[in-house]
Amino acid sequence: MFLEIVTPEATLLKSEVETVFVPGINGEFQMLDNHAPIVSILGKGDVKFRGKAVEIADANKGKFKQVNDLFVLSINSGTIELKANKIIILAD
Repeated sequence: MFLEIVTPEATLLKSEVETVFVPGINGEFQMLDNHAPIVSILGKGDVKFRGKAVEIADANKGKFKQVNDLFVLSINSGTIELKANKIIILAD
């Protein structure tokens, strides 16, 4: 599936991924390939994702941590839309 993470300042990521974990307002949830469509509000926490060919632009590498095979981005809030195997996260 394809993941795009956008902030008011810049697009931080556009990459193929295998799984994504997000901080929902009622707790963390996970999305895998071919997940049902979803729109949700995100709370403060970590967006985590994994993929075999994740490429993060040099200008954005400092915003992400890597823990084992997971990439981690801390956010304060946001929204997420998943449709047709494409996830768009608008993060603050």
